Amino acid sequence: MIETTANLTNHFLIAMPGMTDPLFARTVTYLCQHNEEGALGIIVNRPSELTLADIMEQMEIEVAAPTVGQIPVYYGGPVQPERGFVLHGPMPGQEWSSSLKVSDQISLTTSRDILEAIGQGEGPHDVLIALGYAGWGKGQLEREIVENAWLNAHADPSILFQRPAASRWKAAAELMGVNIALLTTPAGHG
Repeated sequence: MIETTANLTNHFLIAMPGMTDPLFARTVTYLCQHNEEGALGIIVNRPSELTLADIMEQMEIEVAAPTVGQIPVYYGGPVQPERGFVLHGPMPGQEWSSSLKVSDQISLTTSRDILEAIGQGEGPHDVLIALGYAGWGKGQLEREIVENAWLNAHADPSILFQRPAASRWKAAAELMGVNIALLTTPAGHG
């Protein structure tokens, strides 16, 4: 059994070029929770075909702020793909019904109240909305890291909220000084 050596909460998991699983190839996953029981993260560089307007319409939430409907909705991972997750920056003095503070700069909220506030133009400035999440059982993520499936780096909110989705994989690897395009796929295992 592989021991947990580090808590990777508030880290990016960056898929190595050799990742063959189509659900995770060339992804960046923001880890919201990592402990001895497993890990939970949101894939942050896979926009879906949905926009926030689509989600708000389904949930019958009014959209008063004109640009809100254009916010992309991301494929957050294969677990509970019908469930919504909002990664967001801080809003001092504001608390949401169901929220996990991941770091001083990023929280994960799953309650309807944040979507209602966003729809009115009163929500957090920095948001990433996703359907579904990526999950790992006890020891699974640690094994995958040892098997060279992932790089990990401390998360940078500017990559999460300001970078275009298409450049996040490369930008996240660059946090470690790695040009991911130069890494090769291993030919086999010894």
